[in-house]
Amino acid sequence: MHSAEGGAMPTRPKVLHHAYYTDEYLALEETQCSSLVSILSINILTCPDREILFFAISCLFELLCVFLYALVFPKLPIVKYYRSKAASEGSKTVSADLAAGGIQVLHGHEAEGDSKGRERLGNKELLIQNIDYALDMFFIYVLTLSIFPGFLSEDTGSHSLGAWYALVLIAMYNVWDLIGRYVPLIKFIKLESRKGLLLATLARFLLIPAFYFTAKYGDQGWMIMLTSFLGLSNGYLTVCVLTSAPKGYKGPEQNALGNLLVLFLVGGLFAGVTLDWLWLIGKGW
Repeated sequence: MHSAEGGAMPTRPKVLHHAYYTDEYLALEETQCSSLVSILSINILTCPDREILFFAISCLFELLCVFLYALVFPKLPIVKYYRSKAASEGSKTVSADLAAGGIQVLHGHEAEGDSKGRERLGNKELLIQNIDYALDMFFIYVLTLSIFPGFLSEDTGSHSLGAWYALVLIAMYNVWDLIGRYVPLIKFIKLESRKGLLLATLARFLLIPAFYFTAKYGDQGWMIMLTSFLGLSNGYLTVCVLTSAPKGYKGPEQNALGNLLVLFLVGGLFAGVTLDWLWLIGKGW
């Protein structure tokens, strides 16, 4: 559901882009999850009861989101308008979405859309033209998921916060990730330079030795600061890339480019989670 809407979002008005991306991809959802975990961590329930309650509430929210996305979202007037607009520009992927919203595309309209659709850039051309944006998304989430949440949960040493230490770190990451997604609203702070975005993304890899030496020699204050910066930079760069990449393209091209960027994002998530075990080297592995 996230991937489908993430790919379609570039065809929507700019005012909706930021509202969506600030709530998307491990931002507001994870902040809410951290709050829920904190509440359930208070010893008012036995451990099995806490786990069952947490998963039950999470499943309830997920089912509610699926229901709203499938039955309510397609019928919103603004969604119908921009999906119709994308279809008129040649997008072939919105016909089912329009049908779900009660709109049938006319055959003549489809023919016109097909004619225009042939004029759009292919996926390969779009990827070549935007390979830097795609790599930005991949590298952002490779780094983030190679540190968060595995390393923060298991390899941060013993500190005065005790069992709450890992929970505090995860909560700080989520909160600052959410804040980072709102920072680009300040125009003179938003980074739109393609070279600047790539350099900033690559510079984040310096966080790997920073986290390693902080976990080994630093105290909890430095670790909390690093974790906050990890979340802030993750949210900030994600929004900057996803709102800058589609500029200058037609609706169908924006839709395709959005899907490609989400594909690289998911690839980064998978690679980051896979690489997370490398922190265990030298610790009995």
